Amino acid sequence: MTEREFLIYLDLETHLCRYRHYHVSDGKEIIEFRIQLEILVNGGWHAVVRYDTAHGKPHRDILHPNDEQTKDWFEGYSVADVLTIGQSDIMENWILYRDRFIKEMKK
Repeated sequence: MTEREFLIYLDLETHLCRYRHYHVSDGKEIIEFRIQLEILVNGGWHAVVRYDTAHGKPHRDILHPNDEQTKDWFEGYSVADVLTIGQSDIMENWILYRDRFIKEMKK
C-alpha cells in the first residue's frame, strides 16, 4: 500500500486558502482518502469542506465556524469516484466555500 499527501495553495499571492490531500492506494485502487479546503483566518487554519472515507463510506462534510457540520453521503459511488468529485468540487468552488465560511464567522 502507498500513502500520498500534499498541499496546494489555491490563492498564490496570499496563501490564505489551501487544498490538503491524503490518500492510500493499493496498486491502482484508492482504499481511503481525506481531502479538504482550509482557510487561514485570524492566524488559524480552519477546515471548510472535507471529503473523506471516515465512517467506512465516502462522504462530504460542510463545516461551519460554530463546529456544526452537514454530512452528505455518496451511496452507489466508488471511493475513487468520490475522490474525483471532491477534487473537482473544491478546485472549482473554493472561493464560494471560503466566502460562505467567512460570512458565517461574522454572524
